Amino acid sequence: MKAYLFPGQGAQFTGMGQDLYEASSKAKELFQHANKTLGFDITKVMFEGTPEALKETKVTQPAIFLHSTILAEVMGDNFQPDMVAGHSLGELSALVANRTLAFSDGLQLVYKRALAMQKACEIQPSTMAAVLGLEDAVVEKVCKDAEGIVVAANYNCPGQLVISGEIDAVNLACETLKEAGARRALLLPVGGAFHSPLMEPAREELAAAIESTQFTAPACPIYQNVSTTAVIDPSEIKKNLIAQLTAPVKWTQSLQQMIADGADKFVEVGPGNVLQGLVKKVDRSLETEKATI
Repeated sequence: MKAYLFPGQGAQFTGMGQDLYEASSKAKELFQHANKTLGFDITKVMFEGTPEALKETKVTQPAIFLHSTILAEVMGDNFQPDMVAGHSLGELSALVANRTLAFSDGLQLVYKRALAMQKACEIQPSTMAAVLGLEDAVVEKVCKDAEGIVVAANYNCPGQLVISGEIDAVNLACETLKEAGARRALLLPVGGAFHSPLMEPAREELAAAIESTQFTAPACPIYQNVSTTAVIDPSEIKKNLIAQLTAPVKWTQSLQQMIADGADKFVEVGPGNVLQGLVKKVDRSLETEKATI
């Protein structure tokens, strides 16, 4: 069975999507629609912008969404998923690709999500850190025992977990994790504590937008970050998507469940190849590839 995976924030690069724009009239139409919907020329930033410009949350999130969803669209009959999943932001890309969400609705939700998260980051300075080489349970215990708010935020693959929270709490947790034997505990260049309780203002803001958006029965199941299991019910998809902003991204567990449910080939749709690498760290025998037009 074939699973399609959609990347999240961090996969952006200058020139992303330009090959799609130049190769397909359908892609060009969707990019131009995005410019009008967002009210600024996002294609110009994607194709010509500096890495700094692309790092802005309000640009990064819609840019990655556009690259992924437009690629899936122009693949046409070559896009034949048995199941989909998206890492954090990528979950919205996956929901457009499997026909739960209309493209325009998905784009508007992504932009609202980006602005709400940016606002939450400004309310309280916060950060994230990557932790390598420890069991999940060890990292979870250190976070639980730490002073201040710090939580396990991204379960990326065995031995690779991202923590998220208040700056002092994350720094202290990193020191404790190094003492506990972590190979690395490294602060990440992000705007704030994504997938932590500090995103509660963004969750509340996005919840209203999600509730008022039409979700339809998908063409194939989505394995959501919050539940890690196959979901096809639109109301359950909405509930999980709302919870996602303050809950951890259980990517390792989602991949393991997809494999248990029969996935033996994983295709990454969008910029970068990080997700293919994470699949291989879960099971080296699995086939992975990059989606192309």
